[in-house]
Amino acid sequence: MIRNYLKIAFRNLLKNKVFSLVNLTGLVVGITACLMILQYVSFELSFDQFHTDIDRIYRVTNDRFQQGKLVQHGTITYPTIGKTMAKDYQEVDSYTTMVNGGTVKLRREKSISQDEQLFYVDDHFLTFFTFPLLAGDAKTALKAPNSMVLTESNAKRIFGVEPKDYARLIGQSLYVDLDTEPFRITGILKDIPATSHLQFKTLISYETLVRTWGDWVKTSWDGSDMWHYLKLKPGSDAAALEQKFPAFSDRYFQGDKVSGSVEKFYLQPLRKAHLYSDYEYEIGIVNNGKAVWTMLIIAAFILLIAWINYINLATARSLERAKEVGVRKVAGATSGQLIGQFLSESVLLNLFALVLAIILTVSLQPVLNEMVDKPLSLSLLTGQGYGGSAMALALVGVFALGLFLSGFYPAFALSAFQAIQVLKGSFKRSAKGIWVRKSLVVFQYTASVVLIIGTFIVFRQLEFMRKENLGFNMDQVLVVPGPALTLWDSTAIDRITSFKAEVKRYPAIQAAASSINLFGNRLSRTFNVKRVGSNQEKGVTISRMVIDLDFFDTYQIKLLAGRNFITTDSDPDGRKVKNAILNLSAVRLLGLPDAASALGQKIACYGRDWEIVGVVSDFHQQSLHYPIEPIVFQPFYANGGFYSFKIASTDPEKTIDQIEQKYREFFPGNTFSYSFMDEQFNRQYRHDQVFGKITTFFSFLAVLIASLGLFGLSSYTISQRAKEIGVRKVLGASVGSIVALLSKDFLKLVGIAIVIAAPIAWYAVSTWLDDFAYKIDLSWWIFVVAGVLAVGIALLTVSFQSIKAALMNPVKTLRSE
Repeated sequence: MIRNYLKIAFRNLLKNKVFSLVNLTGLVVGITACLMILQYVSFELSFDQFHTDIDRIYRVTNDRFQQGKLVQHGTITYPTIGKTMAKDYQEVDSYTTMVNGGTVKLRREKSISQDEQLFYVDDHFLTFFTFPLLAGDAKTALKAPNSMVLTESNAKRIFGVEPKDYARLIGQSLYVDLDTEPFRITGILKDIPATSHLQFKTLISYETLVRTWGDWVKTSWDGSDMWHYLKLKPGSDAAALEQKFPAFSDRYFQGDKVSGSVEKFYLQPLRKAHLYSDYEYEIGIVNNGKAVWTMLIIAAFILLIAWINYINLATARSLERAKEVGVRKVAGATSGQLIGQFLSESVLLNLFALVLAIILTVSLQPVLNEMVDKPLSLSLLTGQGYGGSAMALALVGVFALGLFLSGFYPAFALSAFQAIQVLKGSFKRSAKGIWVRKSLVVFQYTASVVLIIGTFIVFRQLEFMRKENLGFNMDQVLVVPGPALTLWDSTAIDRITSFKAEVKRYPAIQAAASSINLFGNRLSRTFNVKRVGSNQEKGVTISRMVIDLDFFDTYQIKLLAGRNFITTDSDPDGRKVKNAILNLSAVRLLGLPDAASALGQKIACYGRDWEIVGVVSDFHQQSLHYPIEPIVFQPFYANGGFYSFKIASTDPEKTIDQIEQKYREFFPGNTFSYSFMDEQFNRQYRHDQVFGKITTFFSFLAVLIASLGLFGLSSYTISQRAKEIGVRKVLGASVGSIVALLSKDFLKLVGIAIVIAAPIAWYAVSTWLDDFAYKIDLSWWIFVVAGVLAVGIALLTVSFQSIKAALMNPVKTLRSE
């Protein structure tokens, strides 16, 4: 019986090639798009799922308030927090504390490694998280000072060993940057999964910091550079524990007496660290959870649109299949057998589409991975991604359910035909069936219009961010990291100045500067800053940038009042540096009315007074996700900073080679690398750009699938009205009037879809734009343009068939009458 069903189904598909091709194309494109999006969603949702105790792990977050105003919403806090919470609260099973060591170079004899991400971690770290050791003891590897754990990729690259030889690396030594004291290797760690929000290549024991930074890294209640994670005991209520934290703050911070800020602490589940982090000083890899869930909704829309195409086209062909149903019923076929026949056609077409979609997905995998810059694969949907095997089973279930439902309605509708009416020729299409098809077309185009509007808004916001005046000029600015392997001494400032002067002798170099900070990076903050001689009871919080005297000129930042830094403002002895420059936001925060009034004023921070010698205009130090921050600029130099060179646009390769030559002369033994400032700054928009690419591409596919369905439906509908068109032409109807007649019904449906889609799209894009401090306005014309575009696509789709029918010779269609 099943074999017979499949044979007849195959014949029917071949017999109706056009409709089969339209349906197949829509299904293949829809399933392919769905599989590609689901890979991305599965990857993003699977972050940190490999940790054994993920449901019990939380990280401590910290909000700081001054004068009732939130001044920091971050993941960093004080050294004592983790261990004190573990001591005070029985709900806490264990804790771990860590410090971001930045990027370092590892030295072994004469070989120097590339930049490596380093974390300083306590001895609980390796037993707290599920980062398996391949060699060494997780309990003791990071207890002693100067202990070091490498990832296996580092071990292979630096020592050239195979996995079987990892154990012999235990006890060997490496040097970090300019340290003269060796670090002893105590463990080899399995490479960190791509789905870990913590990404690092090297771990060094926290006890090492006690030697280099001092005891405050264990005892301080006001020095803030640490990240803390807590593991709660099984069955503990995190929300109930969090309710105890106000008392914790009262007990240890006594309002703002200890740290200068009112401290509030919270627990963030490790599960949410990747997708739901709006915190400053983020140590991990984060993404926008709203964008990820939006992708999932788009995947569902695309698949629904593809299945709706099948339902619409299958039911629209009801008249054509009516006689077949009548003959089968007269011959003794039951409704169940007819349903089985039509379901088999649906299963055959969907399974064929699934096979083609999988092949197409695998073929397009490199393109997708390059688009999103992530290691995606189909394995993420077959047990290795979010939810494991449960996710794979769920996907199979969803596909099977969708396949059944998309085939069941047409099968049920076709099998319900009355044999007598059909064979007498008195059968007419059901008004209910026509209403269902129209509703499905409205749904398709509602989804399509929402995606069109969303894509348009995302594109305009990205363009706005790209073209917005940031307050500084980063075009053709080459950034070169400073020498990490050159000692700082009394000659350092002269060496840096001489290097810049030598490079500026090249005609292509228009300006040169050095700085500790780069645009786009989170600045450190200075708390409790007060204006000397004012009546301020409480200090304010101001961000800090460390720059040289050429920085403002290189980046063309406007000086509003006073002067720029001069040579005598800097000194090798940092304690002698006493002059500072503020931006306009900092001036206003200190209660001064304008830039000119700030000149000569003094501010108190870091235990001494600083004289304000200049004021510069505000600029966007970070992306437009964040408001402009008040900044104090200080004239320090450091080897570990960055050089910025404004270069001519002609022959940049030659210019870079010239800079590299001078760099190697002044800083021998250091690795030369470079990037352009606009690339550095725009990395902040990486997730937004990926989101824009994905929404644009898959929205196009969704509209394509909907248009395929409309094309097939209009083609079939027009073919059913062929005789009517012939009669109208004989009676004198023009081609234009016939095209308008045939098109208007479909355009009405698209118009209804636009009306429904507009408020949905407005809510969705408003929610997305809430993540930006600076954003475009949602003007009414954007929705009008999107609606006109949708109507244009629908009209183009329908008019092709309408014009073809209107131009047909009426003799051919009326010959049989």
